[in-house]
Amino acid sequence: MTTIDETALKFPIGPFTPQATITPAELDAMIETVAAAPAKYRALTTNLTPAELKKTYRPGSWNIQQLLAHVADMQMLHLFRMKKALTEPDYKELTLVSMDGWVSLHDGTHSPVADSLDLFEHLVKRFVFLAKSLTEAQLNVSYYHPVRKITLDQRQAISMSAWHVRHHLEHIKIALAN
Repeated sequence: MTTIDETALKFPIGPFTPQATITPAELDAMIETVAAAPAKYRALTTNLTPAELKKTYRPGSWNIQQLLAHVADMQMLHLFRMKKALTEPDYKELTLVSMDGWVSLHDGTHSPVADSLDLFEHLVKRFVFLAKSLTEAQLNVSYYHPVRKITLDQRQAISMSAWHVRHHLEHIKIALAN
């Protein structure tokens, strides 16, 4: 496999690149992308066999079961970051976690897929509800992402969440096609 192929598998929709400006219509579309994601994940994964859940999208990647746990965990983290940024003026650098560590824990490798899907669905509902309520001033609240080395306002953070759910849905589709 070539480096180009591995990059395409790692970032099937391309890497996240924040937009400098996001219109209200674009923001609404991004929120809708997040809102629609749980149903798409559920439709794709509900009836998978244990063997299918262990399929990966590239050598050394997380398997489908881990991806489902990851999207739920990261949606929780995205909601947490948003709420901290909106309520704590000194929250200037976003909270990071060990994603590989989290997906390697027992719940990431063995919990029922239905639990990850349910958690994801309910977290998305809360995230979307909050995102739709944000005022202009709240949308302008920002923080620094030390890994990506960028500052994100809440529009861009919502954009990253929309990218994230699309990104991993494509990973699952690739894994299932393998």
